[in-house]
Amino acid sequence: MASAFGYGFDISIMPTHVYVWVWGEDESRRDIAVRKTADSGISFHINALLSRLSWEVADNHLDFQTAESRFKIICKTPPTGRTEVLLLTSMANASFCRLFGGDVTAMLIVFFSTLLGFRLKQIMLEERFDVRLTFLCASFFSATFSAAGHIFGIGSTPEIALGTSVLYLIPGVPYMNAVSDMLYCHYLCAFSRFMDAAILTACLSAGLCAGMLILGMKWF
Repeated sequence: MASAFGYGFDISIMPTHVYVWVWGEDESRRDIAVRKTADSGISFHINALLSRLSWEVADNHLDFQTAESRFKIICKTPPTGRTEVLLLTSMANASFCRLFGGDVTAMLIVFFSTLLGFRLKQIMLEERFDVRLTFLCASFFSATFSAAGHIFGIGSTPEIALGTSVLYLIPGVPYMNAVSDMLYCHYLCAFSRFMDAAILTACLSAGLCAGMLILGMKWF
């Protein structure tokens, strides 16, 4: 978009801040902006709208005023409904269970454990709890519920139900962005993204292990 308007730019994205450098024909003068990122989840719908806007600027030569007004409208786009996200996430995680060889009973256990754990995650994030604590609690809640297959001998693949019950918490997008940044030599951004994702992974792992420990389950 900057190139389409005749400007050069560089950008660095950190977990909590964004740094943007912009310059015109006179490269001796550069304007720098630093902004703190908002505490919000990833909206693929907004990402798609922003991508479409950028291509319209590049290909259709959309003027700056129109692009700015469109951008402000996109920023006001409401997020996807909580109920829809909750149900779709639960069905997706149950599908992961089936992908790893789980039976129908295991899929049902994973569906409801994800439903309860993800709902807890939504509530804690809405109440402004720390995201690391949220991941730990949601993982513990889902793992404890999914362990019912082991405790009560339900189904033929209870271990798969337990192992896949916390997959919905894996921060896949930050991991992919870290690899992308590394490939494009943005090593500082890659490291910060990777560490942020690794900490969240450690939190969900701690919640899973705590649930197994409290229920007296053998790890190996």
